[in-house]
This record gives sequence, structure tokens and C-alpha cells, in this order.
Amino acid sequence: MNKIKTSLFILRHRWWVLLATFLILLAALIPLSNIKINPDLESYMPDTMTSKINNRKISEVFGNDETMLLVFEAEDVLQPATLKRVQAISEALILNGSFEQVLSLFQTKNIQSADGMMEVTPVVDTIPENEFTRQALREAIRKNDLAYGLVVSEDFRYALIMLTTERQVQDVELMETIDGVLNLYPGDEEVYVTGLPYLRNEANDKIGLDLMVLLPIGLLLMLVFLWVSFREFRAMLLPFSVVVFAILLAMGLIPALGWELSLIGVLIPIMMIAIANNYGVHFVAKYQEVRALHPRRSNFKLLQEVISYLKKPVLLCGLTTIVGTLGLVVHLLIPARQMGVIASVAIAFALLLSLTYIPALMSLFKKSSLKEKHIDVHQGVFYFLLSRVGKLVTTHPIRTLSFFILFFVLITAGVFRIHIAPDTNKILPEDHGFNRAVQIADEHFGGSKMINIVFEGDATDPALLKRIDAYSHRLEQHPLVGRTASLATMIKKISMALHEPGEAGYNAIPDDRFAVSQYLELYGMSADIADFERFISFDYAHTLMTIQYRATTLQEVEELEKDLSEILQNEPLPYTIGGSSLIDKEISESVKTGQYYSLLFAFISILLLISLMFRSFAAGVIGSLPLVFAAFCTFGLMGWLGIELNIVTALLSSISIGLGVDFTIHVFWRLTTELQHTKNWQEAIGTTIRGIGRGISINALSVMLGFSVLFLSAFPLIQSFAFLIIISLMLCLISALALVPALCLLVKPNFLLQQKIQ
Repeated sequence: MNKIKTSLFILRHRWWVLLATFLILLAALIPLSNIKINPDLESYMPDTMTSKINNRKISEVFGNDETMLLVFEAEDVLQPATLKRVQAISEALILNGSFEQVLSLFQTKNIQSADGMMEVTPVVDTIPENEFTRQALREAIRKNDLAYGLVVSEDFRYALIMLTTERQVQDVELMETIDGVLNLYPGDEEVYVTGLPYLRNEANDKIGLDLMVLLPIGLLLMLVFLWVSFREFRAMLLPFSVVVFAILLAMGLIPALGWELSLIGVLIPIMMIAIANNYGVHFVAKYQEVRALHPRRSNFKLLQEVISYLKKPVLLCGLTTIVGTLGLVVHLLIPARQMGVIASVAIAFALLLSLTYIPALMSLFKKSSLKEKHIDVHQGVFYFLLSRVGKLVTTHPIRTLSFFILFFVLITAGVFRIHIAPDTNKILPEDHGFNRAVQIADEHFGGSKMINIVFEGDATDPALLKRIDAYSHRLEQHPLVGRTASLATMIKKISMALHEPGEAGYNAIPDDRFAVSQYLELYGMSADIADFERFISFDYAHTLMTIQYRATTLQEVEELEKDLSEILQNEPLPYTIGGSSLIDKEISESVKTGQYYSLLFAFISILLLISLMFRSFAAGVIGSLPLVFAAFCTFGLMGWLGIELNIVTALLSSISIGLGVDFTIHVFWRLTTELQHTKNWQEAIGTTIRGIGRGISINALSVMLGFSVLFLSAFPLIQSFAFLIIISLMLCLISALALVPALCLLVKPNFLLQQKIQ
């Protein structure tokens, strides 16, 4: 009776339903023009993150600077043409004014003794024009540890221009400046760029490109799929319109809630293509089925029957998908939480439209004639495969379970091989110039990662400088550390110009503050004292030490941080440790923790929800088994294939759980119906697999088709996600059609013998 009242209400108030639908869409369209892209991964973490707090403290003293590298590759970077190009580019960047500091072979200093006096000159004062002067310059560079291995590689194949810029300058402005200067001074050298501003700018462009490319292709694929499935124009467009409406609502919600579109957010419209059509497809498919069985019934009666039949199962499947997706709200990454909220609301909207907007609109049209050929579901590949599966499960349930257990054990062993991405480098393709520059920095310049340590205290205090020097010596013995730099490094370099080898003060820090101050004054007489600004604050109350290192795994970064803490454990003065690499590390750790939280939330929620649906805890346990099987096997596969856990692949479990549970619910729903007609479990299970199997297989394939568009993404992380989500859904489908029926045949749970859910 309630079902009839609901369907009557929707059909009798169809104009109000349609008006409400379009008003909601209009409200979503208004903020859509204000959507902004946020490629800054650091902002994806809450401001309470320790590394972000420490970086803010450091930036308050030394400025909110970021470093970029221009890497020049040539057979010999000391060739006149290459040096002239490096000089022209570095000088043009200095004159531009967008950069706080520009450092190349022409700005790096050579501190030496000349007639008993300190002389500070550029490493390259004049460009050598012949082989003799070039070799002399080469030998001079080898003796200068402020340049050798820092702005030029030891094999002289690579040269760097190091750029320091204020964070307030827009990334696009910086890149336009750099690209403009590089184009102004072309050459035969390969030039690679790396640094966070460049990464953000590239990510920003690629996020926009992904949306422009993936969305139209995904929608086109969905149109083709719907046409092939229904062969009816109206039946194709109605579910498709629901997908478009869900995408518009989801994208409109982002600016409406004051959020920005992140790298993760690229998945949202594709999720809608893959998921939002499901409920409309169920409605149209059922309408065509009922119309074929009762061709003389009025359109109104047909729609009333379809609404009454589908209301409960579609609502239950939609609810489980929403609950699974909501598992993302407990993730530590802010965009993941936002995605959980937005996707859940959009899925709920698509579910609502499928049960209200579609029938309301269909009621305005005449009942179309049934032109399509009758499809015999007892023929074809689906029926053949499902019949074989049904026969195997009903005749060999123990063998079936044994296969699943063996497969589970073998595949999940790969879980122990999973690595967590230690940084954000793999956001871009491996052969991208950004990653090539990172590789060169790691192999030839001491490392691409930086840690900053700020010590609070008098920067001219010899005791502090000597402790910093001792820390530097210990750190440079670490296999991951390439070099360290500090005021102590510079003071010792000055001492080598003021003293002869063998003298007491040679390559040493003076014993009193006055002598340290004198060293700085003498340097200021020969060069610009601003060269020291990156190591000391304007009031000399803070001093900075930088650590340059390389690391390919999160474990290596954690070990270095642990060793650093041990080295500094007896430091008497307050200090702060920061750096972008530590933010990367904390993001990686949050990815791991957030994965646990969202996975646990989704599992428990789905278990409880299925238990409530079927009024049995056993239903929750059995219904959750395919999800456990699929989730752990997918993670195991990641380990075996070497796919890292990162900010995108960490979203996998919640999304796949929310989608995969639908298959099991459909199996339970059909099995309860079959058991009302026969008490023979083998017969009921065989009929269920052959009957509902075709529908949920087509449903699963449509979702996989939707996610397959992500293979065309510009981001390798999203391509990996596409592969893993498709594998996970396939495992959920196979488990629902084989594992669950085999277990039910052996256990014969009572909840399936009860009356069908009301």
C-alpha cells in the first residue's frame, strides 16, 4: 500500500517534481563559474600538521621562500656557448625581479687569499675561449666546494641555476617568466625545471586538461553503452541526463561550500559517470521488461508498477554506496573528506532523480511501441558463463571456497611489499622534465630533498657555530645526505682565505664573537653581505642550517629524521626542524593512516547496514566477505606489481566497498525470493546466479567502463587508480557470484529463509 501511495504521489505531482529538480540544478549552476583549481598538495593537509607549523615558524624568520632549479645538460657545461647561455639567463632572471635570489656559476663566490687579503670573486669571472683557460677554470671549480657539486656536477655535464622566490608570487607568473627567458636565450643544451611552483603549475594545467578530455569521452562512452543496452532513444537519454545532473550538482557544490578542485577532485565527475547512471538504468530496464510483459497497460500503470517494485532494492543499493563513499570523511587528507561529502550528496541526488525525475518525465510522454527484438536471456556468453559458475558452486562448494582461500593467501602476501610514496614527484609522468631534474639532482648534486633547521640564539656565538659544524660533519657521514650548509660553513671558508694552511685559525671557527663579526665585516668589504641572509636573521637571533639529501622510500626519510633527532638530542638551544620534504613525509604518513580510518569506517558501516537490512548479523558478516576479499587482494596486487600507496590510490577501498556491496545485496535479495518458491538450496542458488548474475554483471561492466576513462588521465596516479578500481570491482563481482553462494550453500543462513524485506 505504501509503495502504491509513493508511486501515485510522484506521478500525480510530476510537475512539482520536475520543477524541484530544475530549481536544484539552477542553484548548482550559479556557483559553478567560481570553481577554482588547487594543485598545492601542502594545503591538502590540516594546518595542525607538525611540519606545516614548523615551516610557518621558519618562514616568519627567514621568509616564505621556495626553491626552483633550472638544470642544464650538455657534454661539457664549460663550453663557451653553454656558459654564455647560463650567464644570459641568470642575469635576465635577476633583472626580472620576481626572484629573491638567483645562483649560478656566475653568482656563486670564490673565496680565496690574495696577497694576504681575502678576495671574493664570482666563480666564473670571464668565459674561457680556449681549451687551456677552460681547463684552468675546471681545476679552480674543483677546489671550490661552494660551486663543485652544488651548481656544477662533478663530471661537468650538468649546471644549475638555483632560484629562490617568495611564495606570494603566482606560480603561473613565475613559469611564464622562466619560459620567456629560456625562449629568449635558446641553445643546444637540454633544460629541465623542478621545484614546487613548477609542480603546482603543471598540476594545475593537467587538472584542467583532464576535465576537458576525460569528461566528454566518459559521457560519450556512457551514451554508447546506454544505446547498446536499451536501443531506444528515450531510454538512453533519461539515465544519461541523471548523470549530467549529478555531475553539475557535484561540481557546483565545490565552490558553494567554499572549497577548491584538487587533484583528487578529478575523480568526482568520473565517479558520477560510473555510478550515477546505475539507478536510472535499473528503472529503464525494469520499465522495458514490464512493458514487454504487459503491452496493453497504460503508461501510468507501467510507471506505477516499476516505482513500486524498484523503490526498496534501489534505495538499499544506493544507501550502501553512499555509506561506503562516506568512509572518506574520516580520512586525514582534506580533499578526500571533501570528496566523500560531495560524492555522497551527488549519488543521493542521482538516486532520488532515478525514482522521481525519470518517472515524472516519462509520464509526460506517450508509451513508446516496443520495436526492439526480444532478447533471450537463456542464450549468449553471459548465460553460458553464469551457468558454469552456478553448476560449479552448487556441486563443488567446498572446492570453490578452497580456491578463494588459496587465491586470497597468495595474493594478499603482497600486502607486505606495499610501499608508501615518500614524496609528490610521481604526480607527473616518470619521463617528465620535472622528474628528470629530480633524478639529476639526486645523482649529481647531493639530493633533491631539503631539511631546514633553525637555531634560536646569537648567530655569532662560536659555541653554537661549532656545534652546528659538528652536526654537519656527522650528517655528511649519513649515506642519504649529500651536503649541508650553514653560517658555520661560510665562516670556515672565510678562515681559509684569511689564514695559511697549518695555521691555528685555518678552516676553523674563531673562539670569540668579535672574531666572527670581523670575519663577516671583512666579507662585506669584498662582496655583498646579503650572501649570508639565507643563513642568519636580520637581528642575528636565529641561524639556519640546510641539509640536502636523497631518499626513494618513506622508510629512508623516517630513518634520516630519527638519526637527526638523535644528533640534536643534546642541543641546549631551542631549534625548529622543517622543510618541504618533511611535509611530503607527513602527507605520506597521513595517506597510510587515512587509509586505515576510511577502510575501517566503511567496513563497519556496511556490516551494520547489511545486518539491519536483513535483520541478521550473519547477513552483515557474509555480505562483507566479498569486500574483505576484494580489498585485501587489491592491496596485495599493489604490492606484487610495485604500485605505491599515494594520495589517490588510498581512496580506493572506500569507493570500491561502496560500489561492490551492491552485487551482494542483489544476490541476497534474489536468493530470498527463490527460497520462497523452493526449499532446495542448490536449485535456488543456481537460479539466482543465472538470473541476477546477468544484471549485476552488466551493471559492474558499466561502472568499470566509466572508470576506464581514467586511463587517459595526464596523472600516473589516477591511471593506477583506474586499474585498481576495475580490478577491485571485478573481484567484488566474482565473490558475489561464487564465494557468497558457495558459503550460503554450506551454512544455509536463516536470514535468507525469512520473508522478503518489507
